[in-house]
Amino acid sequence: MSEPQRPLIELRRVTKTIGDGVATTLVRDIDVVIRSGEFVAVTGPSGSGKSSLLYLLGLLDVPTSGEVLVEGRSAGNLGEPERARIRLETLGFVFQFHFLLPEFSALANVTLPMRALGRLDDAAMRKRGEALLASLGLEGQGHKLPGQMSGGQRQRVAIARALANEPHVILADEPTGNLDTRSSEQVLAIFRKLVDETGRAIVMVTHDLDLAARADRQIRVVDGRIVV
Repeated sequence: MSEPQRPLIELRRVTKTIGDGVATTLVRDIDVVIRSGEFVAVTGPSGSGKSSLLYLLGLLDVPTSGEVLVEGRSAGNLGEPERARIRLETLGFVFQFHFLLPEFSALANVTLPMRALGRLDDAAMRKRGEALLASLGLEGQGHKLPGQMSGGQRQRVAIARALANEPHVILADEPTGNLDTRSSEQVLAIFRKLVDETGRAIVMVTHDLDLAARADRQIRVVDGRIVV
């Protein structure tokens, strides 16, 4: 296993509250550091704030108080275009539902983030997309539509899409929640390999304690707070 190294994302005394009048606190006074080369599982009861924590780590939500830093840079004063750019360049997302565009081929879905970033020409995007699919056991499957693939294959396409722009952190929200045991094991093996061989950080929200136990460390959230 790679040794955890530099901080990639930090939450400092972060609280998120929603609602007017009677407010609901989703997370409260949370301190978290995610470092390169570590696989972190976030666990806790339903409604405990696990996904809220992940969205704050991924700049998909803004804290009510506290500070979020991505690679040492505070996100507090950034506008949405700048936050979106950081998400595109630095972070990759995998969700319980793959959210592939059904009318696009697997390869086209994988290259979407590359097109948004705009650093590669069409030939380079195609080459990288095909290489990512092949690395996840989907060589020669790039022409297929999502509806022509199994659930496990679709989730692997979603992982390839998350890796498209070589992010430093993958944030996964119940990525095995809709998969059978075999496909869940494949996804976990992919994550483990990414951490061990590339030094990326992976933060995975999961209700499966057996899967969580195989991460490098666990963050347990109860009633919006991290508990030991």
